[in-house]
This record gives sequence, structure tokens and C-alpha cells, in this order.
Amino acid sequence: MLATRWEPWSELNRLSREMDRLFGRSGSVATGVSTFPAMNVWGDNDNLYAEAELPGFSLDDLEIYVIANQLTLKGERRPPEHDGGTWHRQERGYGKFSRTIELPGDIDAERVSAEFKNGVLRVTLPKSEAVKPRRIDVKAN
Repeated sequence: MLATRWEPWSELNRLSREMDRLFGRSGSVATGVSTFPAMNVWGDNDNLYAEAELPGFSLDDLEIYVIANQLTLKGERRPPEHDGGTWHRQERGYGKFSRTIELPGDIDAERVSAEFKNGVLRVTLPKSEAVKPRRIDVKAN
């Protein structure tokens, strides 16, 4: 009998795929992880920036919340209305979503701004003064 080696990542991926199947979610082929919307977060000395891909959304269907160091996006993509005809393939997802991500530091929520252009939401999150890097001048004697 041939001994098989236990592969924890394979087992986790299998479990994730099974959970997606049970709850009707579809995720990425590579990882089996389901996250929507896809987001990028980066920062400079003064701000953090978050971008989310939201094609087919209307501004009226989006909500943005910032609390301390968390960003929450909520929304709903409505299905297209077709008079008559028959669906042959329907791969785009529709419905409500909510995604909260942890930010690497506190944000000045009063100064947060957002713009929506070409299906991409960009949120500018000014860092609170307490977490901004400060340059320290070194004095020589």
C-alpha cells in the first residue's frame, strides 16, 4: 500500500470549494476564495487609497462607510431587464454585497472622499495625524 502525504493547503482549498458550492458562491479558480469586489489598497505619507472594481453599478446603489480603521463597501448590482428572449448563458453575478476591510491605521473619517469613474471606485482615506510618519531632525554637536 502506498502512503499518501497530507497536503494541508490542498485540503483547505477543497473545503473552500465545497463551501462555495454549498452556499452558491463562485470564487477564483486558483484559490477558491470568493471576494467581491476585487480591491487594491495602498498608501503614501498622507493618505491610504482603496480601489474597487464595480462594473455595472450605479452610484445610487453604492454605500461607503469608514469607522476608525475599517472601510466598508455595500451595494447592489441589479440584473438587466430583457423583454422576451431566452437566456443562453448568465455568468455575471447580481444582488447585494457587503465587504469590510481592515486598514493599516486610523483614518480621518471627516476628510474621506470618493470618485467613481469607468466602473472603478477610488476612495481617498486621509490618515489621522497620529499615524502619519513624522520626520525627525537629527542635530549634530
